[in-house]
Amino acid sequence: MSENKDPHVAQNDASDASDASRAAVKFVYDFTEGNRNLKDLLGGKGANLAEMTNLGLPVPPGFTITTEACKTYLASGEEPVELRDEVSAHLDALEKKMGKKLGQPNDPLLVSVRSGAKFSMPGMMDTVLNIGLSDKSVSGLAKQSGDDRFAWDSYRRLIQMFGKTVLDVDGELFEDALEAAKAAKKVTVDTDLEAADLKKLVTKFKKIVKTEAGRDFPQDPREQMDLAIRSVFESWNTDRAKLYRRQERIPGDLGTAVNICSMVFGNLGPDSGTGVAFTRDPASGHQGVYGDYLQNAQGEDVVAGIRNTVPLADLEQIDKKSYDQLMQIMETLETHYKDLCDIEFTIERGQLWMLQTRVGKRTAGAAFRIATQLVDQGLIDEAEALQRVNGAQLAQLMFPRFDETAKVEQLGRGIAASPGAAVGKAVFDSYTAIKWSRSGEKVILIRRETNPDDLDGMIAAEGILTSRGGKTSHAAVVARGMGKTCVCGAEEIEVDTKRRCLTAPGGVVIEEGDVVSIDGSTGKVYAGEVPVVPSPVVEYFEGRMHAGADDADELVGAVHRIMAYADRVRRLRVRANADNAEDALRARRFGAQGIGLCRTEHMFLGERREMVERLILADADEEREKALEQLLPLQKSDFVELFEAMDGLPVTVRLLDPPLHEFLPDITELSVRVALAESRKDSNENDLRLLQAVHRLHEQNPMLGLRGVRLGLVIPGLFTMQVRAIAEAAAERKSAKGDPRAEIMIPLVGTVQELEIVREEAEQVIAEVEETTGVELKLSLGTMIELPRAALTADQIAEAAEFFSFGTNDLTQTVWGFSRDDVEASFFTAYLEKGIFGVSPFETIDKDGVGKLVRDAVAAGRATRPDLKLGVCGEHGGDPESVHFFHEVGLDYVSCSPFRIPVARLEAGRAASESAGSDHR
Repeated sequence: MSENKDPHVAQNDASDASDASRAAVKFVYDFTEGNRNLKDLLGGKGANLAEMTNLGLPVPPGFTITTEACKTYLASGEEPVELRDEVSAHLDALEKKMGKKLGQPNDPLLVSVRSGAKFSMPGMMDTVLNIGLSDKSVSGLAKQSGDDRFAWDSYRRLIQMFGKTVLDVDGELFEDALEAAKAAKKVTVDTDLEAADLKKLVTKFKKIVKTEAGRDFPQDPREQMDLAIRSVFESWNTDRAKLYRRQERIPGDLGTAVNICSMVFGNLGPDSGTGVAFTRDPASGHQGVYGDYLQNAQGEDVVAGIRNTVPLADLEQIDKKSYDQLMQIMETLETHYKDLCDIEFTIERGQLWMLQTRVGKRTAGAAFRIATQLVDQGLIDEAEALQRVNGAQLAQLMFPRFDETAKVEQLGRGIAASPGAAVGKAVFDSYTAIKWSRSGEKVILIRRETNPDDLDGMIAAEGILTSRGGKTSHAAVVARGMGKTCVCGAEEIEVDTKRRCLTAPGGVVIEEGDVVSIDGSTGKVYAGEVPVVPSPVVEYFEGRMHAGADDADELVGAVHRIMAYADRVRRLRVRANADNAEDALRARRFGAQGIGLCRTEHMFLGERREMVERLILADADEEREKALEQLLPLQKSDFVELFEAMDGLPVTVRLLDPPLHEFLPDITELSVRVALAESRKDSNENDLRLLQAVHRLHEQNPMLGLRGVRLGLVIPGLFTMQVRAIAEAAAERKSAKGDPRAEIMIPLVGTVQELEIVREEAEQVIAEVEETTGVELKLSLGTMIELPRAALTADQIAEAAEFFSFGTNDLTQTVWGFSRDDVEASFFTAYLEKGIFGVSPFETIDKDGVGKLVRDAVAAGRATRPDLKLGVCGEHGGDPESVHFFHEVGLDYVSCSPFRIPVARLEAGRAASESAGSDHR
C-alpha cells in the first residue's frame, strides 16, 4: 500500500538527499588513499604516486585534487565550494606529518603543484615548483639548508615558473634576464651563479612580474598554491593541450588532476640531483640502464633539456648507494606494472625520492620487442602482448630507412631519441615549419631545445633535431609519442635560431631552407638528402628476410611472433584492394586472404581509354557492339591473370564504376580545339559531333551522376560484356586445374530493382558460358552498399544479393554531403583545429553517422539472408580504429591496399583478443 506524502515533505527529502550526495563527493585524496586503478579520478600521476606509496617506496608525502574538481571548475569558472576546506584539511595533515608549515619564515614547507591527466601529456600542462617561498621564507630555507645559493636559486625558479605559467608573463623575459646575469658573471651555466647573483636575479624577476602582470609576485604562500591550482585546471584547455589531445586522440572532457607534493630538492649541491630513468630503452626495447641524470638540478631542468645530462649509468660512480637503491626500485616497478616504466626521481643530499612513475612511451620497434620479452619472462601472456602493440606502430616499422652504403656528409651526431629516416628543409621555428609544410614542403624543425609551445611545429615537421637534451627531454618524449623521427642533444652542432642557421664541426653552415637528413635510429645528422632503402619489416612480409641474431632480425622476430598470434585469434579475414596480378601477388605475400575490391575501371586506362570513350559516345548499336567486342578479350585476359595470382582465394570484381568525366574528352580542351578549327575554317566534323555528345553527357557533379549500376543499365551490353569476361576467365582457369573463386559486385545500387535487372542479365550470361565451355561455374553476385538508401533498404537488397561490401568512401561522402576531392583541401583543416572532427571521417569511420548505417544494414541484411557475406572495401578497411568497429558489428572481412594488410591483420587480432578479454571479464 502506497503512502501519501505531503509534497513539501517530499521536496525536503529530495533536497536532503541532494545535500547528502554532495557531501559524499570527495575532491581530495591523500597519496595513501589511492591506487593505480583510479586514473579516471586521480589522473595518471596521482594514481601512480599512490601506488608507489602503497608499495612502500620513498615518495614525498602529498595529496591529489581529483579530475572531478577540475571538470566542475571548467564548467562553472569556480572551484567546488567544498574544495578549499578539503585542501585545507589535507594541507594541515601534511604539515603535521612534515613538522613544518607551508611558507613559514623560519623552517618553511614548500610544495610542488603539478598537473596529472589520465593519459600522459608530457609538458602540455602546468607545473609550479617551490610554492611557499617568499621574501621572508627564503631566509628560513637558507638557514634550514645551510646553503644561501640553493635558497635563492629555488626562489628565482619559483618566480620564473609562477610568472610564466600562472601570471602569463612571457617566459623569454626571464630567460633573457638569466642569460644577462650569466654574461655579466662571464659564466655559461646557471650553476656557476652565486647567491648574490641569484638574489639580484630575484629582484629583476619580481620587477618583470610587476611590469608584465600588473601585480606584485604574491607573498602569501596559500595564495600562491590556490592560484597555481587554478592555473593547472585552466591549462587543460590551453591551445597546446588541445592540439596534443587532438593529435593523440585523447578525449577533451576528462580534465586533469592536481598533485600537491612536499618538495624535495635536487639543487642542494653535488650530492643532490634529479633524473629520469627507464626500466628498458624506450628507443630500442633492450634491457639495461637507460636514462639521464643531472647533478645539482631540479626536475624541470632534465625535461626541458636546458643543460645536457649525463647517462644514468654514471650515477653509479657519483652516488653508488642511491644508484643501487634506484636499480632495485626500477626492478620492483617493472615487475609490478609488468611493463616498461618511465620514472622521475630526485636525490636530496644522498636520499633518493620517487616523484613519478608511469608506463613509458616507446618507439614502435621497442613496443614489439618489449612485448615479446615480457612474454618470455612470464610477466604477460600472448594475448596481453598483442594488446601492447598496435597497427599505427606496425605501419611506422614499414617505413623506409636510410641506405647505409650511400655517400653522405655527416654534420654531427646526437642521441637517437625516436627512430625513422627524415629528410626535409631546415627550419628554425614552429611558425616557419607550419607555413612551409602547408605549402607542400617537407621540413626538419631544428631548435636548441623544444618546449610545449613548439608542438604544432613538431607535428608539421618530418623530424626534430635539437642540440640540447637527452632521451627524456621534451622533444624526445613528445616525438616518441607521435612516432616522429627525433635526434636530441647533438652538442657538436651549434644552433642559432636568430640567424636561422646551424654550424657543424669544421665550420659547415646549414642555412634555413637547406636540406638535411636525420636518422632517429642512430642519431646521425647529414647534409643534403640521403637515399632510403626498404624497411626490414617490409622485406620480412615479402618473404625476403627471416628472424636471426642481429638487431633488425630480432625486431623481425618480435613482429613475426605477434603477427602469428594475431592471425590465430582473429575472426575478421583480411583481403586486398588490387586491380592487377602484380598487386595481387604482393598482397598475397603480405597475407591477403583474397581480393575484396578489383576496380575494373583501372583496367581501362591508357590505350584502352579510347575504346571506352567510343563505347560511351556510340550513337548506333553496331558501333557499340564493335567496341564491346574489342574490350571482351582484353578484359578476359586481365581476369585470367588475376584469378591465377589469387588461385584458391576469393576475388571480388566490381563492375565498371567510373565517374563519367574520367572517360570523356576534357570539355574545355575540346571546345577550344573546335573554336580554333572554326576560326581557321577547317573544322573537323568528328570533333563537332564529339563536342555535342560531351555537352549532352556533361555533369555538374559526376560523383552523383551516370556511374555504377546506372551506367550499366543505360549502356546496353556493358555489364554483360564484363560478366562474360569474368565467367570465361574463370572457366579457362578451371579447365587448367585452377581454383578461381570469382565474386561479381554491382556498384552504386540504391534500390533492389536495379540489382534484380543486372542480376538476371548476369545469370543468363553465366549460363551461356557454362553451356559453351562445359565448365560448371559457381559465381556469386552481390553489391556495394555505398549510398544511404542502400543501407536503409538493406533488407530488400539482400533478397537479390549474396554478399554486401560496404564502400565506406562513397558512403561517407553521401552521408556527410562532402566531396572528398574538394573538402579535405578547403575546410577540413579548420574543422580539425576547431575540434568539430577529432579525425577526418575519411580516415576513421564516423561511428555515429556512417557507422550507424553500416550497423543497421548488417542487421537488416542478415535478417533477410542469414548467410549473407559482409565486408568493407573502402580505405577504412585498413584503418586500425575502424577495423575494431567492423569486428564489433559482425563483418566477415575487411579489404584494404596491399601495404596496409599487415596493419589490418594485426588490428583484427587485437579486436578479437580485446573482445574475448571483455567477455571473460
